[in-house]
Amino acid sequence: MYSIEAKDGKVPFEEALGKTGYGLYSYLIIALAGASTISFVALIYGSTIIVPASACELETTTAQQGLVVGVPVAVSTGALIGSLLWGFLGDTRGRRRMLLVSLALGAASNALASISVNWIMLMIIQLCTVTLGSGIYVLSMTLLSESVPLQKRNVAMVLVSSVFLLSQGILSVMSIPIIPLTFSYHLEALGIYWNSWRTLQVVYSLPCLICAVFWVFMQESPKYVLASGNEDQALKILRTIHRLNNCRRGEELQVKALLQEKDATSEKKSNVKEQIAPLFKKPYLKSTLIMASLFMFNSVVAFVVWAPSIFNQLMTLLETKEGSDLTLCQIIATEVDVDPDAAPCSINSTAMLLLLAMCALQSVFNTILSLIVDKAGRRNTAMAVASVCGLSGVLVNLVPNAIGTAVLFAVFSLGGVTSGFYTAIAVALFPTRLRFVSMTDHHQQPFLSVVSRTMAMALQMVGARLMSVVLIQIINYLLVNSCELGFYLFSILFASSALVLALLPDDRQLLAPLKQPNPEIVDEQHEQRTSI
Repeated sequence: MYSIEAKDGKVPFEEALGKTGYGLYSYLIIALAGASTISFVALIYGSTIIVPASACELETTTAQQGLVVGVPVAVSTGALIGSLLWGFLGDTRGRRRMLLVSLALGAASNALASISVNWIMLMIIQLCTVTLGSGIYVLSMTLLSESVPLQKRNVAMVLVSSVFLLSQGILSVMSIPIIPLTFSYHLEALGIYWNSWRTLQVVYSLPCLICAVFWVFMQESPKYVLASGNEDQALKILRTIHRLNNCRRGEELQVKALLQEKDATSEKKSNVKEQIAPLFKKPYLKSTLIMASLFMFNSVVAFVVWAPSIFNQLMTLLETKEGSDLTLCQIIATEVDVDPDAAPCSINSTAMLLLLAMCALQSVFNTILSLIVDKAGRRNTAMAVASVCGLSGVLVNLVPNAIGTAVLFAVFSLGGVTSGFYTAIAVALFPTRLRFVSMTDHHQQPFLSVVSRTMAMALQMVGARLMSVVLIQIINYLLVNSCELGFYLFSILFASSALVLALLPDDRQLLAPLKQPNPEIVDEQHEQRTSI
């Protein structure tokens, strides 16, 4: 937490940013952050479309396809390596500069994957792509949050998060005119054939390059510049933002100087062990275990990864005028005669439009929930979503109608929005810094052992990403060998997370001030009650 040293004539940063208003620059950076999110998803989830399309040429088995898709997705937020690396670089080298680097490197690595000679090479390059491109989402969201006034920041974040949910559907639309193409050019030097899926791999790199061009013309984060000690440059950036946001008024920004922020908790830095240990002690042990289990067993995301293949099988079967009275698992298990005139492993265009519709439904659903969540509470909303979506996953096996079972699968997929609620709940449960009072050996003076919310979130996300690798492989296996069991098992598991959520306090109560603070654990300015 930061304490601000007040001086005459100086304005706190958030107040100064609020004076810049909300206008053209705000709209531009929101749009650009949304486009960058699509670029990020193209690098991470593009493989969900590339892998089935490349299966014929690379001769991949079901297990190998699961690895190529699952391993990159497992580190999709860079929780293991990338996010921490790019977060550090963004803090030390500049948000915008490092964002441009991440966009360029991610695009180059993703394009390089187009010349993969086998599935192992494809997977390794995809891993490199994820690590290099993981800074895109982290840094673009940081730039957005530090460039938009606090009053409008939540709206901006909701808009971008809705774009994130829509992004996989946008990728499916991008694939429609490319995947069905039947051209094939032999590259003797590499021993490969350049065809449609390799072309699509390159196309998925283009959003990164386009975004990089536009980010060149945007401003660096004024908060980062101020924290770097360059007050004059920070003021210049704020004036530019104000001028664009208020271009019709022509008035000047009424800020002459900014207050510097001083880290008040830097009296004694704690090591990693001292940061982690409090999370496994009272009163945070229960919250740590509950949140970790919620993150780790959110199986909906693993099912959504295979949505392109599921919808492709569904539409391919329906176009043969068969399978209208089957459940989803029966459809998946049915062998379909391949059109000899179609491109090998071509993906059905209508299936890609269905994927777009499902992603659009998720985006709209997320937006609607964001409007009611403050009154209902994040915990209660997540409980309702988990219950309804989990039940829909069970019913997928019980409705012998192709359209009906597809709709139920789409409703089941809506459960993916709970990940955002889990993150918000964890933010409230784990304050930015918890100060544990202890004594030194020599002078018997109290010092502060600090554990950050970042550490709590990082531990949970690492566990969630590692678990996602396992879930994607298990679900991939079950969809082929025991589909009904897969839906029953993981749908019931997801629905039961509502019972786990019930063990947590209602997050609306966290907004109320403490009646009797714990003397051993000081929550700085009750931040966890104001951050959700």
